Amino acid sequence: MSKKVLVLEDEANIRSFIVINLKRAGYETVEAGTGQDALDQLRRNPDINVALLDVMLPDMDGFEVCRRIRAGDNRIGIIMLTARTQEMDKVTGLMTGADDYVTKPFSPAELTARIDALCRRTTGEPAPADTGEISCPPFLLNTRNRTLEKNGQRVKLTQVEYSIVKLFMDNIGKALAREEILDAVWGKDYFGEVKIVDVNIRRLRIKIEDDPTNPTYITTVWGYGYKWGF
Repeated sequence: MSKKVLVLEDEANIRSFIVINLKRAGYETVEAGTGQDALDQLRRNPDINVALLDVMLPDMDGFEVCRRIRAGDNRIGIIMLTARTQEMDKVTGLMTGADDYVTKPFSPAELTARIDALCRRTTGEPAPADTGEISCPPFLLNTRNRTLEKNGQRVKLTQVEYSIVKLFMDNIGKALAREEILDAVWGKDYFGEVKIVDVNIRRLRIKIEDDPTNPTYITTVWGYGYKWGF
């Protein structure tokens, strides 16, 4: 299966640096210098697996590009490129639908490892035995087509969000440490920070909870992690 990455970066020298290293790692790349160009490229290349989005762009910011992608596609992996000092950018990017972020300056090895991990989730097929459903009323998780329903209504999840829900449903009532969730969903070789778990849980609660400020499905185990608790 081909691995294709969209590289949205308005600075040509940085974009070329990223593209060269991704090609060395075996990726096919599609380049864009503006947000609109990126959206057009995605329409022309529906087989793109991962989109790498810079935050600062000349026409629209990377968050808006991320929002527009997510409005139509929850399967593509999205990684935001943020500056070291832009802490809020990381949270904002994740809340608008990104799966991960990489802080500039970054090493080619780190970036490639993040894209590898995300590509495995977006291109991976379910195991042959993993063809059933997990029922946990009012939720029904279909593990073959990787979808979630609540009271019969489809909940639009990213691949990361699906992986988190499946982990919880496989461990109903069990408290899972943040590090345990990180290892299971992002992989043991993940370079990033454990707080990415918290932001994704916050985003997931907005989608599945009746009242995200008073969650009843994904509950917090203070000082430890989270559990799927009824």
